[in-house]
Amino acid sequence: MLDKTFQATDTEARLYAAWEQNGAFAADPQSPTSPFTVMIPPPNVTGVLHMGHALTMTVQDILIRWRRMQGRDALWQPGTDHAGIATQLVVERQLALEQQTRQALGRDAFIERVWKWKAESGDGITKQLRRLGASLDWSRERFTMDEGLSRAVREVFVTLHRQKLIYRDRRLVNWDPHFRTAISDLEVESKEVRGSLWYIRYPVDGAPDLSITVATTRPETMLGDVAVAVHPEDARYAALIGRSVILPLTGRRIPVVADEYSNPEKGTGAVKITPAHDFNDFEVGKRHNLPLIVVLDAGANITLEEVEADLRAEPGLADPEFVRGLQGLQRDDARRIIVEELERLGLLEKIEPHTHQVPHAERGGAVVEPRLTTQWYCDAATLAGPAIEAVESGRVTFVPRQWENTFFSWMRNIQPWCISRQLWWGHRIPAWYGPDGEVFVAHDEAGAATLAAAHYGESVALTQDEDVLDTWFSSGLWPFSTLGWPDKTPELARYYPTDVLVTGFDIIFFWVARMMMMGLHFMDDVPFHTVFIHGLVRDERGQKMSKSKGNGIDPLELLDTYGADAVRFTICALTGVGRDLKFGPKRVEDNRAFITKLWNAARFCEMNGVKAAPGFDPAKVVSPLGRWILHEASKAVQEATAALEAYRFDDYAGACYRFVWNRFCDWYLEFTKPAFTGEAGPEAEELRAVTAHVLDVVLRLLQPVMPFVTDTLWSEFGFGPSGGLIGAAWPEQIPVTDAAGAAAELDWVIRFISEIRTVRSEMNVPPSRLSPVLLQGATQESVDCATRWREAIGRMARVSEIEALQGEPPRGSAQTVLGDTTLVLPLADLIDLDVERARLAKELDKARGEIEKTERKLGNADFIARGKPEVVEETRERLVAQQGERDRLQVALGRLA
Repeated sequence: MLDKTFQATDTEARLYAAWEQNGAFAADPQSPTSPFTVMIPPPNVTGVLHMGHALTMTVQDILIRWRRMQGRDALWQPGTDHAGIATQLVVERQLALEQQTRQALGRDAFIERVWKWKAESGDGITKQLRRLGASLDWSRERFTMDEGLSRAVREVFVTLHRQKLIYRDRRLVNWDPHFRTAISDLEVESKEVRGSLWYIRYPVDGAPDLSITVATTRPETMLGDVAVAVHPEDARYAALIGRSVILPLTGRRIPVVADEYSNPEKGTGAVKITPAHDFNDFEVGKRHNLPLIVVLDAGANITLEEVEADLRAEPGLADPEFVRGLQGLQRDDARRIIVEELERLGLLEKIEPHTHQVPHAERGGAVVEPRLTTQWYCDAATLAGPAIEAVESGRVTFVPRQWENTFFSWMRNIQPWCISRQLWWGHRIPAWYGPDGEVFVAHDEAGAATLAAAHYGESVALTQDEDVLDTWFSSGLWPFSTLGWPDKTPELARYYPTDVLVTGFDIIFFWVARMMMMGLHFMDDVPFHTVFIHGLVRDERGQKMSKSKGNGIDPLELLDTYGADAVRFTICALTGVGRDLKFGPKRVEDNRAFITKLWNAARFCEMNGVKAAPGFDPAKVVSPLGRWILHEASKAVQEATAALEAYRFDDYAGACYRFVWNRFCDWYLEFTKPAFTGEAGPEAEELRAVTAHVLDVVLRLLQPVMPFVTDTLWSEFGFGPSGGLIGAAWPEQIPVTDAAGAAAELDWVIRFISEIRTVRSEMNVPPSRLSPVLLQGATQESVDCATRWREAIGRMARVSEIEALQGEPPRGSAQTVLGDTTLVLPLADLIDLDVERARLAKELDKARGEIEKTERKLGNADFIARGKPEVVEETRERLVAQQGERDRLQVALGRLA
């Protein structure tokens, strides 16, 4: 016997353990069925389940479970990413608590310490994915630092280097001065910072009374200025183009150049050019063949190594000793001292408050510096060509399609990819240096030694490159390295290319594009055919979740409170194509009520003798009620399947919800009560078999999104063993005898009951007072139908009797139209009609007033222009609701006219 309520916590742990132990998630390379493959976006080994993970993993699991039920050999490849900088940060913080440092420990001991941490604590995220119900094939779990994947990384690096697609170069990179490493754009987040805009005079060489003023947010980098740029069409500076100005503090002469990068409308229209410390300036420097002068070291401290030779004494402008005193100062301290000196020299024209975006490292929070360094690069532009063609030709499709434009924009303007990182944790670059700096790239040190001996004519000592590879380099190989490449494994032949990739838009460029480039280059095929891009999880008002706003949601708390099924169904119900999710605990609570509704319906079925009916033949059902619910179930199967085929997860959830709650529970089970509670007979037995069949369909339909409650009910009703629903077949549409006739009859009865309920509710008729219903203008067919369903109508609509109306409707009647029939409810003896008219009129006036206020607000241009988008949208939604209430009240009043 089913418990009174579904015990989610106990059931989830028990069922998941059984699934995993019984190999329910395992793919089978020997299977004769067609494969269906999804690669997990490998979460960081340091990660904790957040709402973004919950969204991505739930959507993938729905697809995998659905395709598995369709008979596909489903592989959902699990694994985690070593997450270079994030993992190094975790372990360094542990060392700090022990008053120890990475440097004091040494590289080998530190790496050993990281592996120890990974073994003890690095599987937290995978445990949390299990709690969510993710049916990954854990027997195939991989880690990006596994030896197999590391071998793939070395193979790719060596091959691309030999093809001259990997090389060393000196360029600007995003630099984290805390970790002292290059980082990717994805590891940089811009934060709005209140600072200052300093206006500094640069005297014109040879014209002591003439100067050009530049505005800057970075006075400390002026030591590395190599030019001042003005727009070629800016008449104010036309006479200065080609001349030189004296760089304050250093006394160096630098040219005034004409470049369209300078915006005449911004600041003074003149900008200082510091190519070694600004990405835009770097491009200006290339266009004008300007030198590169580094003035900040790896820790963002002043370094004068490249400045010292150019220092000039200029009375009132430059003092070499002052500049030398800046050596080693932290950038913020140097900024303050430089500004004070400029002010003392009379070269600081003014200071303005200025709010601007400043890049910060996602890990650690340090302000990121553009820094000129020698790094390893990959020729991304060459690799991007085939990836662009794959999307253009339709071999890879984005859902929704508009993300293809984003993909093209990034890929057609792609820059060299900096693949080296100055970290210790990661794939160490397989490059060794000879005594003179000559580089030898090989799979291992022995291979490098062989190359070096051939180059030098003798054996020499080699030193391996200290850097490691960008995490995205190894994760870019994920679709084929996890399947055994570079070996030709059966898994690689069967499961590559994969079917669909599910991910967020923020890593289209960093991960999706890299997988496409690497897959096409090394496998000669795309890594996946479809890329489903889901939206962001926002709060219930549509605002982006953030720590500063305090509106973040912990999915682990939701899992504890409401259970995995409710969390998963909520995510599914909110995941439409091309839109963000407005997510909150209230929505999860509401969807737990759906699970409760399903559970209670199952208990009703159980108490009324419903159980699995082997050999049931839907084609032999004769009752209109049975044929109607079979037809409705078949429609739900069609809608749910079509929705999943199109990645419309919200429509899939909606189709299931409408059928289960609105059709099966609210109507069908209510209609069956007389048969179930009356004397046993053929109709009752038929309806029990129909109910069992439909309940089975319901549980199989919902299994991909609500695996725990559905499996529990499935086994309780004898449809299969505990834990067996995951392997059951996806339901199919079935033909129903005279489905149209059954649908017409039951739909008419449902509308009849609904109309009566609506009128009674609008007129405040107490539930205890039964009302007669008179049929005006009804055909004999309608009268006969109402007569056949008299018991259900009376019970469910609180109707005392149903009769054909003879003559005019009685005074004090409310009327509603149902097809060719007018339903007349005599109300004079049930309610005070004058009081009801007055109440409805008062509510209508109030509704009109609310509409007027909301329309005034939306008509205010200031509110539309300056209001938060989510508040404006909320106001528009409120207006629609208010208008709907007004219309309802007008109809209600009209019934009493």
